[in-house]
Amino acid sequence: MSLKYVKPAGFSLLAIHGLALISLFWLQWELQWVLLCIGSYYIRMFGITAGFHRLFSHKSFKAKRWYQFLLGALGTAAIQRGPIWWAAIHRHHHRHSDKTLDIHSPKAHGFFQSHLGWVFDRSYKSVTQDHVKDLQKFPEIVWLDRHYLVPPAIYGAILLAIFGWQGFLWGFLISTVLLWHGTFLINSLCHIVGSRRFETRDDSRNSFLLALLTMGEGWHNNHHFYPGSARQGFYWWEVDFSYYLIKLSALLGWVTAIKEPIGLKNLKLSPR
Repeated sequence: MSLKYVKPAGFSLLAIHGLALISLFWLQWELQWVLLCIGSYYIRMFGITAGFHRLFSHKSFKAKRWYQFLLGALGTAAIQRGPIWWAAIHRHHHRHSDKTLDIHSPKAHGFFQSHLGWVFDRSYKSVTQDHVKDLQKFPEIVWLDRHYLVPPAIYGAILLAIFGWQGFLWGFLISTVLLWHGTFLINSLCHIVGSRRFETRDDSRNSFLLALLTMGEGWHNNHHFYPGSARQGFYWWEVDFSYYLIKLSALLGWVTAIKEPIGLKNLKLSPR
């Protein structure tokens, strides 16, 4: 069964980019608003990296139902559709990474297509739900996926109610656009620029800068070599804030069964 789409997500992407550009004329460039923008960026980035990516897409740890829902809600508030849709697209990416069927591969389709263009392309309708049936057993996650506009609407309303229009512009509009591009850079730039520790069947690469921007997702070559690991920064110097927060969540009893990379000393390193 194919995933259902009412309209291409590109319309929402263009609309919010447009509103963010217009809002530049009304922004108050004060430290408190910049910090709100950064905080809003990273709290929802954690929902994407720990929730949508490492939990829902790769099942690299288990979480309490309420915490799983919270991660799903935070990720959905980033306006990247729902967790089941996101996981379906991402699992499809790993099955066909940097091949023609990979809908956001810079090698197969060019940089722009891999970064933004695929959002406007209806060809991703070929991605099916057959590979995400494990997520459909959670009615609350199915609800999030079907009503993916509810969390961002609530999130934006809360920012507006607490911080006013400046809080909404900085904490929602500007932060969301930055968050989109931070996420998309892993699809695009992290398959072009960076180092390769491991031989993989794709062009995935590691980038310290992108790891900082995405709470650890920049260790992309590591991830493609060992996609089931909740830890993507394999060594102490590879900063991975999502993993640190997952470990903290485990200490609090919210997370269990964290999958770790094993046998790193014996792995074949890439000569490149």
